[in-house]
Amino acid sequence: MRVLGINALFHDPAAALVVDGRIVAAAEEERFSRRKHGKRPVPFSAWELPELSARWCLDQAGLTPSDLDAVAYSYDPELARPADRMGLNDPWDHLRQEYARRAPEFLAEALPGLGPEKVRFVAHHVAHAASAGQASPYPDCAVLVLDGRGECGSHLAGRYVNRELTVLGSQSLPDSMGLFYEDLTQHLGFLRSSDEFKVMALASYGEPRFLGRLREYVHLDGRGGFRARPVPWASLVPPRPAGGPWSQDHADIAASAQACLEEVLLGLVRWLHDRTGEDVLTLAGGVALNCVANTRMYREGPFERIWVQPAAGDAGTALGAALHVAHQKETVEAMPTAALGRGWSDDELRARLERAAVPYEEPDDIAEAVAEELARDGIVAWFQGRSEYGPRALGHRSLLAHPGRAGNLERLNAVKGREEFRPVAPMVLTERAAELFDGPLPSPYMLFVHHVADEWRERIPAVVHVDGTARIQTVDRTQEPLVARMIDGFERRTGLPVVVNTSLNTAGRPMVDDPRDALECFGSAPVDLLALGPFAIRRKKVFA
Repeated sequence: MRVLGINALFHDPAAALVVDGRIVAAAEEERFSRRKHGKRPVPFSAWELPELSARWCLDQAGLTPSDLDAVAYSYDPELARPADRMGLNDPWDHLRQEYARRAPEFLAEALPGLGPEKVRFVAHHVAHAASAGQASPYPDCAVLVLDGRGECGSHLAGRYVNRELTVLGSQSLPDSMGLFYEDLTQHLGFLRSSDEFKVMALASYGEPRFLGRLREYVHLDGRGGFRARPVPWASLVPPRPAGGPWSQDHADIAASAQACLEEVLLGLVRWLHDRTGEDVLTLAGGVALNCVANTRMYREGPFERIWVQPAAGDAGTALGAALHVAHQKETVEAMPTAALGRGWSDDELRARLERAAVPYEEPDDIAEAVAEELARDGIVAWFQGRSEYGPRALGHRSLLAHPGRAGNLERLNAVKGREEFRPVAPMVLTERAAELFDGPLPSPYMLFVHHVADEWRERIPAVVHVDGTARIQTVDRTQEPLVARMIDGFERRTGLPVVVNTSLNTAGRPMVDDPRDALECFGSAPVDLLALGPFAIRRKKVFA
């Protein structure tokens, strides 16, 4: 069976392709259109489809739209209710619902040869759940979904047995932990439905002194759900103008909201464990990208293992919808890797460099050349293999640096144009991780935080956040041999088994995806070396 999954209605439009139960390709539209998040999550953009990523997915498998057995659309308008009846202030939501109802016609027009009758609506939170429970390595598991909103809810709790879902609980709108966090994001001068991770980072600089007040509005209901009503943020702290300085009050309200979120999540996972008895919890939905909360669930919750979908936000529903529909006809396989996007052969990369008339080298081993540059304290743009699905750079589209130089945090944030309080992450080989970091291991998708061992904090200061933690990525030698060689080479030269890893992009732009993006980023940011496949492009030679 050949199923194309589509996420389009709210934000982070994406496409994914499942063929004969196997995940072939998945990519976000922003990587093709170069518009961050693909579009803004407003009703007037709901008609926009991930046409570029959908066509690429089909090309990757050598298929045409007429070859598809089904297109799975990750929203079911039949389940929606008018916004005012759900307690939402969204006067144009009816326009969004009309676009959803007409999605089969829009898709047939965007993908000539596709019959509109092949489009199947999949409930939004069921698609999220499938992106976790069906994509994880665990056929039997509990699943928890929390985000801003779906058709009429914001939460799903369930259980997968042999990859078959039973829904055990849900939360109706307007109560939403995702909207709670989004509202604060906007109050703090950041872009809602985009910059929530900045609130999480800022929270580490504060104390949760407003937690008692927030509990008046956000708390568990004792029945497996919660209440999350609008918070009068301005009565607690003044709003921060976009781009303006942040105060201790802003950090403290962020810390309070983070603590409140974690309390609710802990209560939900305990309720879910009581009803399933499962050892494994899988997570999806935008809230699952909160790696601090994920770690607290791991440390204090009842589940032995937690697996988080690397594309946990709405982009992941394209994959989940495709898996859900495919599973109705056949057995589906687990997600093998997050590297499900575009890639180029060495010959194609060489041709791009020749066309751009860029001087380049072809070292015997690009991993060793990069290790040498990093050991000299150079910043390296690393472009290797297929691009990642989801918001994290996982060793395919990364900026790399020396972790032993404390100033490299400020240096990288300046290169990327980011806020000074934002941390960068360490990459470490899986077999070495426990020596340096305490937390859930392995952690291949950078979705948990780990305490940095005391004896290592002064040795790798660039990757240690203000609270003594790091959001690590563990690297498996068998899955990422090139990255592993680079880390080995760096350790031989410096004695440090860690390399700084942050996403290869600048502020407000999507992560680099194709070679042209990489060259543009290299040309506009003070990066010392671009490792484009086996080729090395050095700044000193390009701009001599």
